[in-house]
Amino acid sequence: MTRQTLRLVRVLAWTAVVVAGAALLWATVLRPAPTDHQVAMQQLGKGDYTLVTADGQPFTQADLQGQPTAVFFGFTHCPDVCPTTLGEVTAWQDELARDGQTLRTLFITVDPERDTREVLGEYVSWVPGVTGITGERAEIDKAVAAFRAFAQRVPLEGGDYTVNHSTQVLLFDDGGDFFGLVSYQEDHDRAMGTIRRLLAS
Repeated sequence: MTRQTLRLVRVLAWTAVVVAGAALLWATVLRPAPTDHQVAMQQLGKGDYTLVTADGQPFTQADLQGQPTAVFFGFTHCPDVCPTTLGEVTAWQDELARDGQTLRTLFITVDPERDTREVLGEYVSWVPGVTGITGERAEIDKAVAAFRAFAQRVPLEGGDYTVNHSTQVLLFDDGGDFFGLVSYQEDHDRAMGTIRRLLAS
């Protein structure tokens, strides 16, 4: 091996060492720590709650895994947001069906006192791929907290009440990790782009 070749080998070896050292330094010291917001997003849906589907099956954090999933919170007496969102979900499912796809969608009630399994099952029966989920009040509250959703009971005249609640549809990958969201009344094509990326992930 010539002196010039040896010099080249040494240069390449030292370059490799420097690159490896820089990578290690980045990984262990310099890489920015996740922000509080990023950590919160990573924890969405994770919690100690036990709910029940409209057909009587238990639902826990573990059941988010297995396939891409959309989750939104609402209630059957909702006058506007929930019917609108279910209509949007129907449009998504119809478009996906043309490609032989579907998106598992979970409708979790924020009004378990009125939304029994039977009531929920009837309410979502017309939308393909949607499962209604209810549970004891304490478990619903745990789920609302785990998904960082919002739900507030508001009294109405005559002793009735409504519930103000979150409007976004949360998306989770097949590992049960938060993927993204679709905003209320988001443009259809934009929403479908996000959903197709989820299904392809």
